Amino acid sequence: MIQFLIALALLVFAFISIKGVSFRKWHKAKDDFPEKWRHILQEKVPFYQQLPSEDKQNFEQRVQDFIINNKFIGIDTTVEDIDKLLIAASAIIPVFHFPDWRYHNLEYIQLYPAMFDEKFATSGEGRRILGMVGNGFMEGKMILSKPALYHGFANETDKKNTAIHEFVHLLDKQDGSTDGVPEIFLEKQYIIPWVKLIKHEIDQIRDGKSDINPYGGTNTTEFLAVVSEYFFERPKLLQKKHPELYKMLHQIFIK
Repeated sequence: MIQFLIALALLVFAFISIKGVSFRKWHKAKDDFPEKWRHILQEKVPFYQQLPSEDKQNFEQRVQDFIINNKFIGIDTTVEDIDKLLIAASAIIPVFHFPDWRYHNLEYIQLYPAMFDEKFATSGEGRRILGMVGNGFMEGKMILSKPALYHGFANETDKKNTAIHEFVHLLDKQDGSTDGVPEIFLEKQYIIPWVKLIKHEIDQIRDGKSDINPYGGTNTTEFLAVVSEYFFERPKLLQKKHPELYKMLHQIFIK
């Protein structure tokens, strides 16, 4: 009986991970998407700008759903509509081709006025953290620096977007291990090639032979998040400089 219950629990967990669903009720937005929000997306979010009309409507719906299903908390700063929209856009961009996806491992987004340190202080020296998700007391929470959030959409050439980076960590975590191998997005035959490619690319970064952000050489977890930023910020450049990496990321996020 105990073995049966354990097996059942594992099946339930697998279903949740694969489908991205949650036992917490997910509400669908009933109001029309505000026109002023549409202007913000059109002005600030290149990914949205490039979508055809029908896909733009889908993107708007999912952004609106994300906003009404999560709590946004300002820490020494005010959370404005533009903040919610940029955060929600960052959430939807990596999973846009997964229409039923839900971030069941997120409920609260805390917005800080600046970079912070390991003790979450936003003043003083040693403040290098732009965003964070995690386990324990950080389960279900994300922290973002407001300036970093804005910079991610203002600079289209630096291959960086902190919010997308943090949401990719949440996607990576869905299979139960934050290790840079998002198994629920990769078919089995691609996992070993992906692991080998990660090792090769990290070696290139550490040897100073890559244009990928050096932070991606920290470990496999950060590598996935960093190259995902590159993939969504500068896809054509990534395809030109790292064709095999582009192909694998396309397999992960687009299929």
